[in-house]
Amino acid sequence: MKRLFRHVNGWLFALALLLGAGAIGYLTNRYDHVADWTYGGRASLSPESRAVLDALHGPVDIVSYANPQGDLRHTIAGFVQRYQQAKRDLTLRFVDPQQDPAAMRELGITVDGALIIHYQGREQRLDELSERSLTNALERLARGGERIVAFVSGDGERRPDDKGNADLGTFMAQLEGRGMRAVPLNFAQVTAVPQHTDLVVLASPEMALPEGAVKALTDYVANGGNLLWLSEPSNDDLHLQPLADALGIRMLPGVLVDGQGAALGLKDPRMIALGDYPPHAITRGFTLTTLFPQVSALALAARTDWKVGAFLRSSAQSWTEFKPIDNAQSSTIQYDANAGELKGPLDFGFAMSRLSPSPDKAEQRVVVIGDGDFLSNTFLGNGGNRALGERIFDWLLGDDALVNLPPRGAPDRVLQMSQAQLSAVTLGFLVVLPLLLLAIGGWIAWRRRRA
Repeated sequence: MKRLFRHVNGWLFALALLLGAGAIGYLTNRYDHVADWTYGGRASLSPESRAVLDALHGPVDIVSYANPQGDLRHTIAGFVQRYQQAKRDLTLRFVDPQQDPAAMRELGITVDGALIIHYQGREQRLDELSERSLTNALERLARGGERIVAFVSGDGERRPDDKGNADLGTFMAQLEGRGMRAVPLNFAQVTAVPQHTDLVVLASPEMALPEGAVKALTDYVANGGNLLWLSEPSNDDLHLQPLADALGIRMLPGVLVDGQGAALGLKDPRMIALGDYPPHAITRGFTLTTLFPQVSALALAARTDWKVGAFLRSSAQSWTEFKPIDNAQSSTIQYDANAGELKGPLDFGFAMSRLSPSPDKAEQRVVVIGDGDFLSNTFLGNGGNRALGERIFDWLLGDDALVNLPPRGAPDRVLQMSQAQLSAVTLGFLVVLPLLLLAIGGWIAWRRRRA
């Protein structure tokens, strides 16, 4: 009897094992689970892409014009599947471009596998299959169209289309991929800011602006236009006082210096490094370090109808230095209250908003920053400068859903080692490890001979 029960238990266990294996096979066929163990989840959809998908309210249709022969369709489907897992109403369908060559020419399809993304009657074309390009295309669709950013020119301002050290060409080239288009605005050719301009940028003019240009900018702000004003420490009169009065702000004299920069390895005291920011929509959740080469502190001059929030502020060790600084010689500057210098913390970035005077807009926004170098071609790659610049432009354009996008890139792609660490690794792999393996091999051989 006991033998019978043992046989029955054995058969029941085998049957349960087969049923369990079948159930697991059935579940794995219907459901899949992917685990990404890379740092920051780089093998899966980035938090930035997920944030863009969350900003798209409604179905998204992606049409791929890929040849059915080969593995291209399978590659595209696998790539888009990551987006579909985050957004269930995102669909993908394929069209054979060889079936209707005339239609392909009319659509301008020249690349096998080209994508056209449709969303709320708008579309974006994509010839490159990468997360950056697809997310940028979705972001442009989320904006609702191309945004026109007019850069004041003609008086020594930073150029948005030039590769000079002080210009903004690299930064604006990246913003163009996110749905913004930079155009020049020269008041020697026009008397007012053109209509349908979404944002005007006054980027560090070197010469005094003509009276007509200042009036045009002041009228633009008075009528509800959005403005980004990048100023610089200077004693020159640039005739911009009417604009400052309209905003109720003033630039403090001197250049802002920070005593804690030496602890961060900054030899120039005019370099202001920030890792902590006052609370504001622009800096919410922003933890990257930013670097500002030469800064002019700002202050509120009068009470206005603007709601002002400081989002850039120096440390308590900073002050406004009046004496010239020469980095070729050892610096002997120190805070001098008797000379009128002001002790930090001091604000040098204001974000301003109010109900728009224009009936076509709900809110008007202005940002004034006492430095323009942080977005220049030379300093754009420092820390979070580019990410902060993108947040500023997003906020000014009213794209609040896109302001808090996580910064692009991964922090662990570059291995930084000191010379001592490199020497230790080299010694370990070239000397210690071979000797250790040789010793283990000798010990094993000795043990075998004794056995």
